[in-house]
Amino acid sequence: MRGGKGDAAAAPLYLSLMSDYGPDDLRRDLDLSAAALARIEAHRALLAEWSQRMNLVGPKELDHYWRRHALDSAQLVRLAPASRRWLDLGAGAGFPGLIVAAILADAPGAHVTLVESIGKKTAFLREAIQVMGVPATVLHGRAEDVVRRAGPVDVVTARAFAPLPRIMDYARPVLSRGAVGLFLKGADLDSERAATEAAGWTLDAETFESLSDPRGRILRVTSARR
Repeated sequence: MRGGKGDAAAAPLYLSLMSDYGPDDLRRDLDLSAAALARIEAHRALLAEWSQRMNLVGPKELDHYWRRHALDSAQLVRLAPASRRWLDLGAGAGFPGLIVAAILADAPGAHVTLVESIGKKTAFLREAIQVMGVPATVLHGRAEDVVRRAGPVDVVTARAFAPLPRIMDYARPVLSRGAVGLFLKGADLDSERAATEAAGWTLDAETFESLSDPRGRILRVTSARR
């Protein structure tokens, strides 16, 4: 991981990429509380139940839940440890938004707003919030229409949602008010950044290596102008 001097998130952390990565590994690697881990385990159980009747994630994805999905999502908190108000675009099955909410649930003032356009996924997210007992709400609708209703935001996130130029368009209202962007991307991040610049955006941003996948990248945007 690369970052500013003195940034705890920039410290190297070498994690097992074996398929048997599990909840104990996640708790150890990210120093999670037992309560946070229990909330994440509740999410996995509900996701497995719902995925039997609707396409939230594929059956094989549940086998890789702890590294590919939970760790991938949870690592974002390390990049904005003092932030309490999060907005997740295209929340889907709850990655990263519900995982972030599970970790921050005991922090005063913490709240995650989940933006999702598909009604069935919205229903899952709302039930998951209740089952997990996390400080979160769901805004049902297209990102470009509902982001303005999100209220004050410290961090805006997106994972497997859209190419970076579109994410920047969707996130513009909260980025312009001072929010930081944390966007989970893959090996094609460089080409997405080039396309974003070609679309007229100027970004102040850092790139961090993912803890969950050697091909993965996290883009932290601290300022965006167009």
